[in-house]
Amino acid sequence: MNIHDILSLMVKQGSSDLHIMVGVPPTIRTHGELTPLPDLPGLSPQQVETLLFPIMTQEQKDYVKVNKELDFGYQFQDSARFRVNVYHSKGDLAGALRLIPAQIKSIDELKLLPFYHEFTKYNQGLVLITGPTGEGKSTSLAALIDEINTLQAKHIITIEDPIEFVHQPKKSIISQREINHDTHSWDVALRSALREDPNVVLVGEMRDFETIAAAITIAETGHLVFATLHTATAAETIDRIIDVFPAVQQQQIRQQLASTIKAVASQRLVPAVNGGRVAVSEIMIANHAVQNLIREGKTFQIDTIMQTGSAQGMILFEAHLLQLVQQGVITKEVARSSAFRLEAIDRLLGNSE
Repeated sequence: MNIHDILSLMVKQGSSDLHIMVGVPPTIRTHGELTPLPDLPGLSPQQVETLLFPIMTQEQKDYVKVNKELDFGYQFQDSARFRVNVYHSKGDLAGALRLIPAQIKSIDELKLLPFYHEFTKYNQGLVLITGPTGEGKSTSLAALIDEINTLQAKHIITIEDPIEFVHQPKKSIISQREINHDTHSWDVALRSALREDPNVVLVGEMRDFETIAAAITIAETGHLVFATLHTATAAETIDRIIDVFPAVQQQQIRQQLASTIKAVASQRLVPAVNGGRVAVSEIMIANHAVQNLIREGKTFQIDTIMQTGSAQGMILFEAHLLQLVQQGVITKEVARSSAFRLEAIDRLLGNSE
């Protein structure tokens, strides 16, 4: 079996990830579960290279040889695109491939909470989509960008490592920039974004002090910025951003963040009753009360504001889990095992019985 046979199989069965490494068969993740391809032995170092080299250019092979790892995008026929990470493990080459569907699903098709539509209507500010790796953040961001592209005449700039979903211009025009291909670094790309007349800027990941500072600055200067963070809850997201900065700057950053943040949507994918996985979200809207808590360093009180802010679109993760249980989409056991606040989910489920 060659790499293209495996990629075809992934597209056919809707798998999300492929792992290629020495000592185990090629292993595919489908609906969150890892399964080795049947009847295939563990791979030798030469077999790993035979699988990975056909999807790499000579320049990429040379780069990995020197730098040991590389992220890049790979277009597979017309059916899908893959985000590829090639790396070394115990001295041998290895690879992880994430399937990026060719078709960008809408907010409604993804069954995201209806309030996600409101994020596309903001004219400026910072909107964060957060959650662990593999929980659908990129897919949700693509849906948001596609809705703006479809309904509004904007200039959208995306800065990604690598480019995942490929957007075709509709009502908007789109500049998609890939690190190491279209720009040398996040810093340079984010600084130059302000000189490229954007309305909307997507930052693939706010990964360090420089990218977080730049994203806040772009939002402050009258642009709508979408970005991701690997945080679990809305309050944790605010804390993570502030903690990145030196102590002497944190009060200033609280002020800036309070004035620029529009919303935080934290999401995870959980097993559904009918198979597959469903997105569960927590949404924080930066109303005056939330802004004041950010300025005063009282983020531990944000959950309380969210509990009483449903009329403005706010919802805690556990409240959305309860909705899905009541709709018969997920089981109570899944809700309990997926919750961040165990006392809250037990109280909600108990009250619903």
